[in-house]
Amino acid sequence: MEKSCTLIVHFDKATPALANEIKESLEGNDVALKIEALKKAIMLLINGETIPQLFITIIRYVLPSEDHTIQKLLLLYLEIIDKTDSRGKVLPEMILICQNLRNNLQHPNEYIRGVTLRFLCRINESEIVEPLIPSILSNLEHRNSFVRRNAVLAIMSVYKLPQGEQLLDSAPEIVEKFLSTEQDPSAKRNAFLMLFSCSQDRAVSYLFSNIDKIIDWGEQLQMVVLELIRKVCRSNKGEKGKYIKIIISLLNANSTAVIYECASTLVSLSSAPTAIRAASSTYCQLLLSQSDNNVKLIVLDRLNELKSSHREIMVEMVMDVLRALLSPNLDIRRKTIDIALELITPRNIDEVVMTLKKEVVKTQSGEHEKNGEYRQMLVQAIHSCAIKFPEVASTVVHLLMDFLGDSNVASALDVVVFVREIIQTNPKLRISIITRLLDTFYQIRSARVCSCALWIIGEYCLSLSEVESGIASIKQCLGDLPFYTAAEEGEGHDASKSATKQVSSATVSSRRPAILADGTYATQSAALETAMSPPTLVQGSLSSVGNLRSLILSGDFFLAAVVSCTLAKLVLRLEEVQTSKAEVNKTSAQALLIMVSILQLGQSSVLPHPIDSDSHDRIVLCIRLLCNTGGEIRKIWLESCRQSFVKMLADKQHRETEEIKAKSQISNAQPDDLIDFYHLKSRKGMSQLELEDEVQDDLKRATGEFTKDADDANKLNRILQLTGFSDPVYAEAYVTVHHYDIVLDVTVINRTKETLQNLCLELATMGDLKLVERPQNYTLAPESSKQIKANIKVSSTETGVIFGNIVYDTSSNVLERTVIVLNDIHIDIMDYISPASCADVAFRTMWAEFEWENKVAVNTVIQDERDFLNHIIKSTNMKCLTPPSALEGECGFLAANLYAKSVFGEDALVNVSIEKQTDGKLSGYVRIRSKTQGIALSLGDKITLKQKGAA
Repeated sequence: MEKSCTLIVHFDKATPALANEIKESLEGNDVALKIEALKKAIMLLINGETIPQLFITIIRYVLPSEDHTIQKLLLLYLEIIDKTDSRGKVLPEMILICQNLRNNLQHPNEYIRGVTLRFLCRINESEIVEPLIPSILSNLEHRNSFVRRNAVLAIMSVYKLPQGEQLLDSAPEIVEKFLSTEQDPSAKRNAFLMLFSCSQDRAVSYLFSNIDKIIDWGEQLQMVVLELIRKVCRSNKGEKGKYIKIIISLLNANSTAVIYECASTLVSLSSAPTAIRAASSTYCQLLLSQSDNNVKLIVLDRLNELKSSHREIMVEMVMDVLRALLSPNLDIRRKTIDIALELITPRNIDEVVMTLKKEVVKTQSGEHEKNGEYRQMLVQAIHSCAIKFPEVASTVVHLLMDFLGDSNVASALDVVVFVREIIQTNPKLRISIITRLLDTFYQIRSARVCSCALWIIGEYCLSLSEVESGIASIKQCLGDLPFYTAAEEGEGHDASKSATKQVSSATVSSRRPAILADGTYATQSAALETAMSPPTLVQGSLSSVGNLRSLILSGDFFLAAVVSCTLAKLVLRLEEVQTSKAEVNKTSAQALLIMVSILQLGQSSVLPHPIDSDSHDRIVLCIRLLCNTGGEIRKIWLESCRQSFVKMLADKQHRETEEIKAKSQISNAQPDDLIDFYHLKSRKGMSQLELEDEVQDDLKRATGEFTKDADDANKLNRILQLTGFSDPVYAEAYVTVHHYDIVLDVTVINRTKETLQNLCLELATMGDLKLVERPQNYTLAPESSKQIKANIKVSSTETGVIFGNIVYDTSSNVLERTVIVLNDIHIDIMDYISPASCADVAFRTMWAEFEWENKVAVNTVIQDERDFLNHIIKSTNMKCLTPPSALEGECGFLAANLYAKSVFGEDALVNVSIEKQTDGKLSGYVRIRSKTQGIALSLGDKITLKQKGAA
């Protein structure tokens, strides 16, 4: 069984030392060799080795040494060796070291005295400590503060021993007297800590007798004072009013650590508006004064907690919180914006939006490399402000439209989505937004932003001038027709080869599986772009290259289909507002010419990839629409699309409203709860702060917050019975799971009439769980109980099991140990995973960043794609959920989602992707995912592809 240890030293197991070599070095006269030998002996003992023959050697040859390093190492050696036998009795040879320890406590050198006193703090055997008590007490009057502060700690450790009160019954009185005369801050802190731990009443008495001097005490002593206040107020809530005054006075301390602890203590003890306001103001000051980013993140977490429980007070501090945006760290900025967005009200919305606008303008300078990401956060924040308070939209929308051409695609996309929503919810801004959009459309460099902007143009250009300007802007960005010349088509094969190397970061039309919102795969025709590269395909017609022309020439036919649909809508709208039929027919013919030119480009050999069938069908549909416009089809194109968008916005707003309602639900008081009439209470001797605190407590009690916090129903669900009712020792565990930490609070009850000695809770884990420290041995009196805590770390998302037993000795049968086997504790993944919502955009971003699947490479001699897919389905007994996509040309792509019925379990999702190379061979991979087990699948025995020549 492993023992608890107060010392940890790195040990290189590759070169273990031999006991004989250590013994020879210790018996010699060379001090350096003795030091090295003692270090080796200590490392061997820490790592489980037993060297009993060394003890007498050390007593004879090392104990008399006057070297300070040897004396320090000797104390470390004595600290870790076994001092008791199997029955818990102190070994007789331990008496040999008592005289040496007494000599050290009376040594003229203060260092020897100090380290010996520190060593005695770790000794749990009262037989060793008892003869040394007079020497320990004498060190309280030593001239050196190092000795005095360790003497106080030694007295505290002696008093805390099982028989400590009998050994040193007057310890609290001695320490209290010492505290009244001591001047050293560290020694005073240790003395006050001793009173706080062993005689709380004396500590409280000393605190109030020196209440005016607290602000001048040292940082360490002030921290102990705050800990004492928390402990006293938890046990006696009626007296917390007088302690809150002390906390507020400590808010002016010089130490930032004390100020932070004061604010945390205030929030935990009081709900009075004055106290919460003081705490939040303190947090905001720390947020500005501290340069450490970790400190700022912790303070922001505290402010976030205050926001949930005291929102009305935090609303006043929103501008102070926003000052944290001065930090260049993105995590700090993100947390700051999240807090501020939940504190906006009609009173402060203008100030908040003005601050955000200033920050957006600052991002135009290229000082920081992550300005684009920060700008995206600001745009999203302004977007949410404009949704909650539509009146501010007019002040920000035109500023944000300057960033439609941002090189950061995500930021530009957020801007255009914001514009799309504002133009629908704020009809007064429609004309100015459309005018600004048409003026800046040529600056847009992202295909996704272009698609959304084109939809806005097609839906919201209503007047004659707007429709004509929209068509003219699109034609200008497309450039001159045709998109290629006949001579270039002849050279298309060679040009496409060189182009594929140059257009690396642009949008390329290809058949690749897209990830749907539920995690399954579907084939898409337009790949995701990162940024637009300059067109290099059609050299003869690039005299005036527009953004739409560049993107279409790089192979983005999805955008080409959007252009066609927008032109079709604008022509249909032109028929309604233009009286001249000749102008309508002329514009319609120009639009048809553009669509036909796009189809010709897609079917030519100029581009490396031909147009996909979906985009081809959409463009053909637009051509047919302009050739034959009917009443019903016109209504669908001009009205139904916008109605669907309005429904989507209404559904989004409804969901957000429901979420806010769900968050705001609070538990009410029970019908038989006590009602406390505040106005009938006595106010004599109560300060304003105490009155406020009483009122807030009454309100909490009336609204059920106290009962909500103290609800034990959930605790009962987490209690697990570890032993049977008929066992001599009954044990049950309360399991607390906090992120990746599991705490077992085990209650052990001795149900016998005998004293149980050396009772130990032995635990072991299976899976990716790790026991942090072994519980120590205890002695249990008859029919008494003991609380034992065990900490366990979780290192992965797998299910784990904790098992173990309780071992103890009885006074009737000392030679034989009794073992009680405990029930297993199963730690489920759902215990430390909390549900949360994630937007589609964020989900896809995370999916792109992390590898969520297990891949199995495929290399087979099978020539036909469908034969290979059928082979996998037959060999693994899977069901095909989605039909395989069609293949075009020599190089094709096949993707299918397969559902594993037998091999991978009921919830496994398998994605097979096979690609035919130019030489006719197949290559690809198989992705295996499980909805419940994440990526914790083992692939070695899951799939076999070695039939009929497959590898």
